[in-house]
Amino acid sequence: MPRLLLLSLALVALPFFVPSSTVSADPPNRRSNVLMIAVDDLRPELNCYGQSYMKTPHMDALAASGVRFDRAYCQVAVCGASRASLLSGCRPETTGCWDYRTLMRTKMPDVLSLPQHFRQSGYETTFIGKVYHSPSDDPQGWSVRADDLAPRDKAKGKGYLNTARGKRVAHPGNPKLKHGPSTENGGDVADDAYSDGHNADRAITMMEKLSTGEKPFFLAVGFVKPHLPFNAPGKYWDMYDRDEIKIPVRRDVIDGVSYSGSGWGELKNYPDIPRDVKFLDDAKTLELIHGYRAATSYTDAQVGKLIAGLDRLAIRDNTIVVLWGDHGWYVGDFGDWCKHTNYEIATRVPLIVSAPGVEGAQQTDALTELVDLYPTLCELSGLEVPEHCQGTSFRKVLTEPTMKWKDAAFSQYKKSIRGKLILGTSVRTQRYRYTQWREIKTGTLDAVELIDFQKDPGATRNVADQAEYKNDLKELAELCQRSAEGV
Repeated sequence: MPRLLLLSLALVALPFFVPSSTVSADPPNRRSNVLMIAVDDLRPELNCYGQSYMKTPHMDALAASGVRFDRAYCQVAVCGASRASLLSGCRPETTGCWDYRTLMRTKMPDVLSLPQHFRQSGYETTFIGKVYHSPSDDPQGWSVRADDLAPRDKAKGKGYLNTARGKRVAHPGNPKLKHGPSTENGGDVADDAYSDGHNADRAITMMEKLSTGEKPFFLAVGFVKPHLPFNAPGKYWDMYDRDEIKIPVRRDVIDGVSYSGSGWGELKNYPDIPRDVKFLDDAKTLELIHGYRAATSYTDAQVGKLIAGLDRLAIRDNTIVVLWGDHGWYVGDFGDWCKHTNYEIATRVPLIVSAPGVEGAQQTDALTELVDLYPTLCELSGLEVPEHCQGTSFRKVLTEPTMKWKDAAFSQYKKSIRGKLILGTSVRTQRYRYTQWREIKTGTLDAVELIDFQKDPGATRNVADQAEYKNDLKELAELCQRSAEGV
């Protein structure tokens, strides 16, 4: 039983999904270019997702040209592991990647990655910015280097403008940690003063050269912001009035459960963040929220440049554009920060697809997983879906966004609790998020959580011990089990 549960996300449960063989509509263009935009730590806090205070006109325009997925989920809420899953087409139980350090190729040296598949299918493939967590991962995937198409200008593209690397400050609570501050208002500088702006300009140069080649191209562009530190030119900070920002209610993510918080150790590595507090004070909370929004709008502007580049080159109509965030992020929600949990805010991501032949201004509530993107891009491009892919193409959803789709999306996270390494396996249905926490060494069930979004949209109560959910709990547990058994 424990082993079956641990394998639950490595297999696809056919009864719960629409098999790709039932998708009969021909792809609109079998040789379309692909522009894949990855954004680090981007939660679905965008204007097009209903957050009217956000200034994200370019991502909003992209959504208006395609399909916005409102219930898309990552497989594990940490950047390296999430990207390894998406780019390999496999779930974390199969990739063996659970953190940001582990390279996909060290665990899966022979896997046919997404860019490698396109390369072998006659595409010119290249990337710039953060696509895999490490730029050295998956050299097999890329046919040409970014530096060969658009060399970096070393005078541009900095991480900090006001803090030189040699002058970073030691953390007062841990002198071994040396960082700049958690935020930086860059003032009156051009977008390319920071790395994402410079990489956006380079990506446009890359598109210009790729568009004149004989091969279609697969270009992956990875933007770092709004990842910490929240650094952006001053004009993006000026888009938001800090006095109008509301501080989220500070309370435990789920009452009475010790697994709920992220610990926000990533944020606590910065010297201006205390390491021994349960909650940040109001002033620092407002500064960080302001910074996250500014950094999001900064990246939004870079997305706009890429789309404008496609239009200028007259290749937009023959290019599949997909934008995704690698996982969610706590921005003071429940007093918490960062990701590193198995809960809704950490696992829900923005996902937008604009493709030739796909009607714009659509949204779907279909449960979708980032592991589904690999087979979807294959089908949209007329490529065979490799047998190793554990996701399911959602191409059909692009033309029928209200169709019944997956019954569940799965996410996992490992964490150490009371000296034990625990694996959380989370099942997200339209109504519930059900999570089992099992000790990895013994398979012992340590805790069960159930969130009823119909009655508790804020996800603040664990109702697993309430009698009225007895049958639901049984069905959700069987969903994990049946998925493991592949029946």
